Amino acid sequence: MLNREEWTRLDLVGLAELAQSGAVSRREILQTAIREIERLNPALNAVNVTQFEQALDRADDAPDSARFAGLPYLVKDLHAPVKGLPLSNGSARFKGTVFDFDSTTVSRLRGSGLRFLGRTASPEFGLSLATESEAWGITRNPWNRDRGAGGSSGGSASAVASGMLPAAHATDSAGSIRIPAAFNGLVGFKPTRALNAFGPHRGDPNFGMSHEHAVSRTVRDSAALLDITAGPDAGCPYFTAKPDQPFETLIQTPPGQLKIGFVTTQFHGDAVHPESRKAVEATAKTLQDLGHIVTPAMPQFNSLLLTNTMIRLLMGSLAGLFVGTPMGQDTELEGFQEITKQAIRFSQETTLGEHLQRAAIINEQVRALAQYFNTYDVLLTPATNGPAPEHGVLRMDQGALDDFLDRLFAISPFSATFNASGQPAISLPVHQTADHMPVGIQFVGRFAEDATLLQLSAQLEAASDWNTLAPDPDMSAA
Repeated sequence: MLNREEWTRLDLVGLAELAQSGAVSRREILQTAIREIERLNPALNAVNVTQFEQALDRADDAPDSARFAGLPYLVKDLHAPVKGLPLSNGSARFKGTVFDFDSTTVSRLRGSGLRFLGRTASPEFGLSLATESEAWGITRNPWNRDRGAGGSSGGSASAVASGMLPAAHATDSAGSIRIPAAFNGLVGFKPTRALNAFGPHRGDPNFGMSHEHAVSRTVRDSAALLDITAGPDAGCPYFTAKPDQPFETLIQTPPGQLKIGFVTTQFHGDAVHPESRKAVEATAKTLQDLGHIVTPAMPQFNSLLLTNTMIRLLMGSLAGLFVGTPMGQDTELEGFQEITKQAIRFSQETTLGEHLQRAAIINEQVRALAQYFNTYDVLLTPATNGPAPEHGVLRMDQGALDDFLDRLFAISPFSATFNASGQPAISLPVHQTADHMPVGIQFVGRFAEDATLLQLSAQLEAASDWNTLAPDPDMSAA
């Protein structure tokens, strides 16, 4: 097996090269990942289901030509069926649910040779930006275990930032890839709507606001994984075409001079955390030094109306999960957390007219937002409003739904907008506070210009000195 230093020095692409050279066997690589999960997970609670023996049994099944033959991967416990692997969606109510098929994205990841070691924790139905649930407990941030790992892909982000493995599956309906990436010091890319396939179990999830991809320690891993998963599947209602060249190839070339607008306040004018402002301002200077045209410029749209409308559209979609099942009484909601109960009640009380009207409002505001990108190639914003908060700020076991949502958007005022618009957006780990907590920035690109965003991210990565690996924790303090 690889020692800790050897293991954490390599990303997924690097591990693939090592395995292909024959210097280390695929089995040894899987065993190293398993060792690190078993060592680190008791303190972090990032991984909630494992299937180590099954992965080891299939370590050598993939052909040598498979991009990531025999390498380790973890799949988030939300929205992503893996044949034979339990999927709870973060809920005690659905613990032990097993599907007999792979989703399209999972199937493509499996086809690349990746071996699934288990699932990473998610809050119930992905409704929170804190990965804390009655079903699985609290997932901790490896940079400081008193702080949250973010959500809803907090388990994946904690696993990758701690060095359990170099990259992991993640999903994003209102920032759930980018927020935990920012809180854990990682690369978190949300591709353009329908660049990755939704099927076969989902057609147009949440009016196209739900996305899948990954959190990773390098831009090239994100690009390489996107090369595997991008493209339509049979029967999809719509899709976004991928470029003629692989993303992994495209990021080796800088994007050329871009016109980049940036903001250092929230979209509606409120101030942001000083560390988030500092991260944006430092990044703007670096981009200027790289030759880009960088200008402070605010998009003109009603951000509060858009985010409040889209989160209620997302919650309204929960009604589709419980068709024919009345949820008005507490006995019928047994097994769900309090905030989830209120969200389900809200969904079932929403009329069809209200639901469709919300979609119309989102369309109106997204059209206004899109005008910005007639002038600017890329928008630069904070990824979040400051570093990761302490545990308990977004408790789902008590309180009122509206208050919960207010706290949620106070922590993350920049991400949900671009689920509504479907544009590509990426969180990058550009900054740390004096006490070494990661703070990220967000790049947003034009619809379907994922390659430009990844090229710019790779260029910034090459010009920066990021630290994407948390210090190895003192396990005796766990």
